[in-house]
Amino acid sequence: MLRYVIKRILLLIPVLLGISFFVFMVLHLFTTDPAALMLGQHATNEQVAALREELGLNDPVWVQFFRFLSDLVQGDFGRSLMTRAPVLDEIFSRFPATVELALAAIFIAAIVGITVGVVSAVKQYSVFDYFSMIGALLGVSMPIFWLGLMMIVLFSLKLHWLPVSGRIDIGMEPVHITGLYIMDSILTRDWESLKSALLHIIMPATALASYSMAIIARMTRSTMLEVIRQDYIRTARAKGLKETVVTYRHALRNALIPVITVIGLQMGVLMGGAVLTETVFSWPGIGSRLVDAILASDYPMVQGSIIFIATVFVVVNLVVDLLYAWLDPRIKYS
Repeated sequence: MLRYVIKRILLLIPVLLGISFFVFMVLHLFTTDPAALMLGQHATNEQVAALREELGLNDPVWVQFFRFLSDLVQGDFGRSLMTRAPVLDEIFSRFPATVELALAAIFIAAIVGITVGVVSAVKQYSVFDYFSMIGALLGVSMPIFWLGLMMIVLFSLKLHWLPVSGRIDIGMEPVHITGLYIMDSILTRDWESLKSALLHIIMPATALASYSMAIIARMTRSTMLEVIRQDYIRTARAKGLKETVVTYRHALRNALIPVITVIGLQMGVLMGGAVLTETVFSWPGIGSRLVDAILASDYPMVQGSIIFIATVFVVVNLVVDLLYAWLDPRIKYS
């Protein structure tokens, strides 16, 4: 097991190197001159040329890339051209908001998706099964940004049930402990802040969860149908066990193995998909900051955010792989 973990960690290195190289090359070949951006439109050609020399932008691309990698290994992602603040500081300041949104979305997607998938499998070809699969098809096909806008129109502008945007009401931020407003509100027993944070996260989390919810529901249904036809399930029923025990203790535990894989992959997808959701709902996470950076050609912020999100994605995949052994002792790593 330890050998497998070390092997997987080592395999992450070329993956992250490839991502870093691709992002670096694309941004340096297709973005505006960063020296000109930093000095503004009134800068003279001499000033731009001097700053390019100071920043090392006149060096060959491969020299700039290895310099970038060297800084990256030391935790230096550069400085934002917009705010002049260190990129890593800005990422860490917004990362809790993105994590909270992604966790809320994957929680909703997993609970609803697994429940719907199990019931659809147990009641195959029932009215519930047909409607749930139609709903799953809509969830896969529906653009997240469109669903988010429709939810804003219905629940905010028409019914006035939920706030339009933001993460919490102004002035109600809880005491900072983890950076996750819901968790911090619970830890400090600040119930008013908890209520405000929950009301603000319902719509963006549900919109973000729609695609993953559909994928999880379909995967759970298909794996459950396969498992409940196995011999050991028929044996469990022949022993006189209750149907709920057979379904949830014997069938669901084995059916969850591929479902956990999907949930883990969807967590990475949600981190990237949060870009559109955060933009629609003005959620102050990495995604909305990334969009602002793209529009402003702030390439240090763009490449730093993308590489950071990619790192989180591959680490989540590694954790999912390690969960296999816990869910199914038959799996052995070599």
